[in-house]
Amino acid sequence: MRIRSVFKQFGWIDGALYGISRVLEKASGHRLRLVKYYLVAQPIGARSASPVRQDASATIRRIERDDPLVAHLPRPQAIMSRRFDAGATCTALLMRGEFAGFIWLQSGCYEEDELRCTFVLQMQKVSVWDFDVYVEPKYRIGRAMARLWSHVDAELAAQGIQWSFSRISAFNSASLASHARLGAEVCGSAVFVLIGPLQLSWLPEFPYVHASFSELHRPVVRLRPPR
Repeated sequence: MRIRSVFKQFGWIDGALYGISRVLEKASGHRLRLVKYYLVAQPIGARSASPVRQDASATIRRIERDDPLVAHLPRPQAIMSRRFDAGATCTALLMRGEFAGFIWLQSGCYEEDELRCTFVLQMQKVSVWDFDVYVEPKYRIGRAMARLWSHVDAELAAQGIQWSFSRISAFNSASLASHARLGAEVCGSAVFVLIGPLQLSWLPEFPYVHASFSELHRPVVRLRPPR
């Protein structure tokens, strides 16, 4: 990606961080990483999540750990087992019986599995955490994502949930834009630098700067609805 297009797409600060992250990873053989997340809260039951026209070929259902479909999902079995153990739920979309995508939800707190960080929802009765939103490449052009989110949004609204929180890479402009169209609001950001076992974290709340060498020492970020 050319420098001018990088800054046009990400802005000056995130564009500079994107460039630094690419240089670090390439120079270190991916042993050094720089990650920036935006923390966003998406309103549940918003007009932008209005029901999508029904499609007889689409099936959306909750997937339990003993569901035969789990063996065919595009994630390592060990990771999915940890998610189920933590109480996470998975809602999957099937098109003509073929897996097309899923959304994972977590209540209470979410233990980030790409790096070391724990996100805690302060108003748990009205909040959930959504993560690992995935759609198979062949279905990304159509309405699969809208159909899946519309279903999940309606279910959460019926349960009294008002906000769904998530973290989005600052370098994923497409995801940021799609969340913005659904009314998502940015609640803060966090930056992580990983150097071998060392993780340095810049957080949106106290202690603001955190250093960790193992899973036993994870920074905590507490999230409240924006209003």
